[in-house]
Amino acid sequence: MATLLRGVGRPLCAFRGSPGPSAGVPLRAVSHGAGLLYPEHIPTSLLQKVLLAAGSAGMALYNPYRHDMVAVLGETTGHRALKVLRDQMKRDPEGAQILQERPRISLSTLDMGKLRSLPEGSFGCAYLHFLDVNKVSPDTRAPTRFVDDEELAYVIQRYREIHDMLHTLLGMPTNILGEIVVKWFEAVQTGLPMCVLSALFGPIQLSAQSLQLLISELIPWAVENGRRAPCVLSVYYERRWEQPLQALRQELGITEPPLRVEGLV
Repeated sequence: MATLLRGVGRPLCAFRGSPGPSAGVPLRAVSHGAGLLYPEHIPTSLLQKVLLAAGSAGMALYNPYRHDMVAVLGETTGHRALKVLRDQMKRDPEGAQILQERPRISLSTLDMGKLRSLPEGSFGCAYLHFLDVNKVSPDTRAPTRFVDDEELAYVIQRYREIHDMLHTLLGMPTNILGEIVVKWFEAVQTGLPMCVLSALFGPIQLSAQSLQLLISELIPWAVENGRRAPCVLSVYYERRWEQPLQALRQELGITEPPLRVEGLV
């Protein structure tokens, strides 16, 4: 029994202890050592994945801001959904190009000077404004570790790295209500169990007023937009900086939110 528990605990210890790779390095199918499919890959058995999923789910529900636990939950439960997303991307010319080129989103790959020079109303200007106002950085996204397929590992990494762009498109802040609304949109779009769980259980922390607004207005809006929009992982956002935000929203079928959620908890 002790040997089994040590075997289960090793992946999580490695997850805590190993530094993330440069976000400018694409995930590729090359040899990275015994059994490793990409730089930060941690091979795990089915039993280890089950226990990691259970433990990370408990921690993520207890504290939704434990992004490391949310990341583990997404990787250990999302295999089937990631395959569907990968296939959707392959069927789309822009999505297939993303899978081929493997772009990464980080401070080292973004041209911040260019973004700051873009005109008001452009997608790039709106994205930079979102980062500044909410004091967030694209460098905070955890590297993929527990997905045992390098192409699917890139898909979930891409999903994480465009999260702030979805906030920008949906006009949602990073407060708890805004995050829940984005999770409802992502749940419909991706089918990832982690998104579904966050969307269902995240509202427990809301006030009665915010919960009423979420159920009556924001969830129906997020679900409708998630169903109407094409696969958001198939958009090469790095090549859309100059595009007007409203034009990109119109292209994706995303409408303005029914109300402003800043200050609501």
